[in-house]
Amino acid sequence: MMSQRRQEEKDRLRSRNDYQVNLKAELEIRHLHEKVDHLLSSQWQRLMDIQQLQLDILQERRR
Repeated sequence: MMSQRRQEEKDRLRSRNDYQVNLKAELEIRHLHEKVDHLLSSQWQRLMDIQQLQLDILQERRR
Protein backbone atom coordinates (compact mmCIF):
# COMPACT_ATOMS: atom_id res chain seq x y z
CA MET A 1 0.00 0.00 0.00
CA MET A 2 2.79 2.44 0.91
CA SER A 3 4.79 1.66 -2.21
CA GLN A 4 1.67 2.11 -4.31
CA ARG A 5 1.14 5.59 -2.85
CA ARG A 6 4.78 6.49 -3.46
CA GLN A 7 4.46 5.31 -7.04
CA GLU A 8 1.26 7.34 -7.48
CA GLU A 9 3.05 10.43 -6.16
CA LYS A 10 5.95 9.83 -8.56
CA ASP A 11 3.48 9.43 -11.41
CA ARG A 12 1.72 12.67 -10.46
CA LEU A 13 5.03 14.53 -10.33
CA ARG A 14 6.10 13.06 -13.66
CA SER A 15 2.76 14.03 -15.24
CA ARG A 16 3.00 17.56 -13.86
CA ASN A 17 6.56 17.89 -15.15
CA ASP A 18 5.53 16.57 -18.58
CA TYR A 19 2.70 19.10 -18.69
CA GLN A 20 5.02 21.98 -17.81
CA VAL A 21 7.59 20.89 -20.40
CA ASN A 22 4.89 20.58 -23.06
CA LEU A 23 3.44 23.96 -22.17
CA LYS A 24 6.84 25.62 -22.38
CA ALA A 25 7.50 23.94 -25.73
CA GLU A 26 4.16 25.15 -27.05
CA LEU A 27 4.90 28.72 -25.96
CA GLU A 28 8.32 28.57 -27.60
CA ILE A 29 6.78 27.29 -30.82
CA ARG A 30 4.23 30.10 -30.81
CA HIS A 31 7.02 32.61 -30.26
CA LEU A 32 8.98 31.14 -33.18
CA HIS A 33 5.87 31.32 -35.38
CA GLU A 34 5.52 35.01 -34.52
CA LYS A 35 9.16 35.61 -35.43
CA VAL A 36 8.79 33.79 -38.76
CA ASP A 37 5.59 35.71 -39.53
CA HIS A 38 7.39 38.97 -38.78
CA LEU A 39 10.33 38.02 -41.01
CA LEU A 40 8.02 37.05 -43.86
CA SER A 41 6.14 40.31 -43.52
CA SER A 42 9.38 42.29 -43.53
CA GLN A 43 10.69 40.43 -46.56
CA TRP A 44 7.43 40.94 -48.40
CA GLN A 45 7.56 44.68 -47.70
CA ARG A 46 11.20 44.84 -48.82
CA LEU A 47 10.30 42.99 -52.02
CA MET A 48 7.53 45.49 -52.70
CA ASP A 49 9.95 48.38 -52.10
CA ILE A 50 12.49 46.91 -54.52
CA GLN A 51 9.79 46.33 -57.09
CA GLN A 52 8.68 49.94 -56.78
CA LEU A 53 12.27 51.10 -57.25
CA GLN A 54 12.53 48.99 -60.40
CA LEU A 55 9.35 50.52 -61.75
CA ASP A 56 10.64 54.01 -60.99
CA ILE A 57 13.89 53.27 -62.82
CA LEU A 58 12.02 51.93 -65.81
CA GLN A 59 9.84 55.02 -65.93
CA GLU A 60 12.91 57.28 -65.76
CA ARG A 61 14.51 55.44 -68.67
CA ARG A 62 11.42 55.87 -70.80
CA ARG A 63 11.55 59.64 -70.50
